[in-house]
Amino acid sequence: MTTTQRHAGRTALITGGSRGIGRGISLRLAREGALVAVHYGHDHAAAERTVKEIEAEGGRAFAVHAELGVPGDAAALWAAFDEGLAAQEAEPGLDILVNNAGITLPRPIAQVTEEDYDRVFAINTKAPFFIVQHALERLRDGGRIINISSVATRVPLPAIVAYTMTKGALDALTLNLAKELGPRGITVNTVAPGFTETEINPTLANPRIRQMYSDASVFGRLGAPADIADIVSFVAGDDARWMTGHWIDASGGVQL
Repeated sequence: MTTTQRHAGRTALITGGSRGIGRGISLRLAREGALVAVHYGHDHAAAERTVKEIEAEGGRAFAVHAELGVPGDAAALWAAFDEGLAAQEAEPGLDILVNNAGITLPRPIAQVTEEDYDRVFAINTKAPFFIVQHALERLRDGGRIINISSVATRVPLPAIVAYTMTKGALDALTLNLAKELGPRGITVNTVAPGFTETEINPTLANPRIRQMYSDASVFGRLGAPADIADIVSFVAGDDARWMTGHWIDASGGVQL
């Protein structure tokens, strides 16, 4: 149970905030006082469950629907956000943006089609780029941008090469945004999970692969969404005001 209201009075948007790591982040920030916009692309029921769970715990949240990876996705997302914020009778603007939404592509280079490549880049790289672009006029000075990347950008995993490339681009976005937005007091950081217990990774259904991923961590287990959410909450808070442009390993010591 959280004992601090670290994010009281703040508004946060978490893309892909209804399931997996995104859901964990939504719950954590809401427990610490933030009004949370829970973005989802397709699973309306999951978004509603997350919102209701937040409200049941005394928090505030609303769902934001926008399919990512299609033309006009960023504009559609922010239009839905603005509408939802008005319905909450909340002050316009944003304090915390977490670019979490993404898809995997568990295929080696020889098996990746152009269609596969275009789709994973459209969702994982292009969408957050333009989401940030549209966010700049809404993000308050002193705000936070947190990009969810992957430890795969620092550990060679050829079986997911195209996915890893999308996250490497996101890492580069972090560095450049940190430089550009520093004068406004806005910090920009990357949080990079490792092997985490979420439905985004279908290979976890294989007991052998599951054990291999667990053994990769020095703690001998898979990560949980809450493990990542705790780190995001810290980076989004005032205590991390002097940290920007960082790539934060949230993998549980994978490959140490």
